[in-house]
Parts: sequence; structure tokens; C-alpha cells
Amino acid sequence: MSNKSDIWPELDFAAWRDTAITLQLWMQIVGKIRLALTPWVNHGWQVPLYVTSRGLGTSPIPWDGEIFDIEFDFLAHRLNLQTSLGEQRWLPLKPQTVADFNHALMELLRQLHINVRIHEMPNEIANPVSFPEDRIHAAYDAAAAHRFWRALVQADRVLKTFRSAFLGKVSPVHFFWGGFDLAVTRFSGRRAPLHPGGIPGLPDAVTREAYSHEVSSAGFWPGNDAFPEAAFYSYAYPEPDRYAGSAVSPGARYDKNLREFILPYDAVRSADDPDALLLDFLFSTYESAATHASWDRTALECDIGRPGRVRAI
Repeated sequence: MSNKSDIWPELDFAAWRDTAITLQLWMQIVGKIRLALTPWVNHGWQVPLYVTSRGLGTSPIPWDGEIFDIEFDFLAHRLNLQTSLGEQRWLPLKPQTVADFNHALMELLRQLHINVRIHEMPNEIANPVSFPEDRIHAAYDAAAAHRFWRALVQADRVLKTFRSAFLGKVSPVHFFWGGFDLAVTRFSGRRAPLHPGGIPGLPDAVTREAYSHEVSSAGFWPGNDAFPEAAFYSYAYPEPDRYAGSAVSPGARYDKNLREFILPYDAVRSADDPDALLLDFLFSTYESAATHASWDRTALECDIGRPGRVRAI
């Protein structure tokens, strides 16, 4: 594709709000299936979804000596299930209530003899309604869902380039279905103060385990009712002194309410070189966090990885 608007599509939250909310709830059901069956990994890394060449998928989930996976396919607009026994099922992605989607998905799992029980209340959602009872949210605009995935493809690609320039502990680039955001997190290697918790819809024990060590985290979200704008973000925990006043990329700002640096998605997609602007934002915000918190940058950092080229040591 040579058209920048195809590569970095328009993503107006207000225009696809209803679909975004419904899709987030559907993804929480799928994510909670993975959560219920997968051994816990540090910082909750066992629960996210991953960008795929067709949408967002779980990666393999262990089950009764076998594995299966679930993928949101935003090209064919269906939810695909497949097992290591060669069985396949799918559901259409179309306008349908959360309750109907939940019932249909659980029925497919029963057909495959995958027995799983999930916590049926959404997380990190205002005024949550249990999945089996939610007949409020039922929107699905296929074109909007496809644009969202296309934006994730670009964000995932650049975040993975950024991730390659770190020798220390660093998360995969993964999509958290609770916050509905794509994220990558770097760690200093030092313990962090106990997180105070209090994130709505998220158990304090989960939050505290996630933030058990110092981090600089960055990512992308498509917006929500509280912040109705697609944006890239970057934050540090604990936030070091003078971090908020750091000079970062053109068009970026520090949001005092979110306690994060924000770079609007529209600023990236309209830039002459979107990749360069986004990488500058990611590196400049990380460098501010690492410098002000006195991370051992010499030991933790390296050059950006190059395809087929071994890192020099």
C-alpha cells in the first residue's frame, strides 16, 4: 500500500464509539477464557492478545494436554477457534449483543469439549453489566473494526522496533483487553514502591503485581468516553521528579489527569514520516523517565535491532 491513509487509517473515536465499546467487551470474554486456563506469568503477561496478520489473537491456550487459540479476524469478520486436534469452529462478527456473543462462544467451546468458567463481570469498564445479561451493547461496524486493526498493525510494528533497542527486561508488545490498549513496558530491574491500587474495575492485587518493579511503559489506545481521542501514550511508575516537564516530541503533551505523555494518533498519521515521529516520542519519553530515575542506561540499552544482523557485543 502506498497511500498513507490506508497505512495509517482515520480513527475517529466518536464515529465508531459504539462498535469500540462492544468490541472491547467481546475481547474481554475471549481474554478471560485465556486467563482462566493459562498459568499466571509475571505482570499478567499470560492474558493479553496479540496483533496477527488478520486481527487479534490469543496465541496458544493450554487445555487437557492439547492447545487451542481464538482469533478476531477483521478481514473475514469472524471469530476463529482452532485446536491442536485439528478441529475448527467460527462465529460471525456482526451486530449482536454481548449476551448473544457470550452464549454463542461458550456453546462453541462446549462443542469442542473445552470446559471453562470465567468471571462474567467486565474489568476497567464504567457501569459494568455481566456478559450474559448485557443486551445494551450490540454494535459492530465492520469497516471501523478493520480500520482499528490496521492502526494496531502500524502501532505494533513501530513498538516492536522500539522494543528491540533494550537489553534489560522488557515485555512483549501485547494488547490488554481490560484497558483496550497495545503496550510495551521496559523495566529498570529495581523493585517499585507498593502501588496504591484503586484502578476502577481492576483488583488491587493484580495492579500491585503488575507494578511490582520500576517501569517505563508506552503504547496506543483508540480512545474512550473519558478520553475520546486515539493516542499514543507513555508513562513511568513510579513517576520521577521533573519527568512531567520534560521536552519531548513536537505535538506531544503531558496530561496531568492521566499522568502520562500523550501524542495524538492524528499527529502521527498526518506527519511526513509517521514512523520517525512515533519513534522519537517513544525514545524521548523513555529517556526522560530513565534519566530522571537514574536507571543504569549503559547496561540496559542497545541499538535498534536490524533484520538478519546479529547484535554486536
